[in-house]
Amino acid sequence: MELDELDTALLTLLQEDARLTNKELAARLHVAQSTCLERIRRLTKRGILRGQRADIDLRKIGRGTQALVAVQLRPPDRTVIDSFQAFVADLPEVLSYFVMSGSDDFLLHVAVADNDQLSAFILDRLTQRREIVHVRTSVIFSHVQRSVVVPLPDDSAQAR
Repeated sequence: MELDELDTALLTLLQEDARLTNKELAARLHVAQSTCLERIRRLTKRGILRGQRADIDLRKIGRGTQALVAVQLRPPDRTVIDSFQAFVADLPEVLSYFVMSGSDDFLLHVAVADNDQLSAFILDRLTQRREIVHVRTSVIFSHVQRSVVVPLPDDSAQAR
């Protein structure tokens, strides 16, 4: 998908501070507010700009224990993968998950109140699924989420 200079500048500013108003964005980019709003709508419609998210301190809402849970499934076919993915997508403990290749099929990032809840999640909910053949849990001591602006494609590089 081609991005022009204005699209790239908008996406860069929004990555730096997604709470900027349309008026602030337009002023920084020296364009009309209507132009800015239309570009944001177009980027959203194209699926490039997918929204904003709140950064919540999990400890302060009673979910201070986090873990990465690696899961192996058998048989490793599309039906099993799709079914398990639908299952984990509805679990409130699961913050995010990755569908992977290699020895593990899924990596779940979970947040719960404490180790007892983590144990209950693994033993009482997760491993009750018949397709699971192996689970490996790693407790997260510290989670640092970097605020990094993703470099956007350079138009001159696309032309090559």
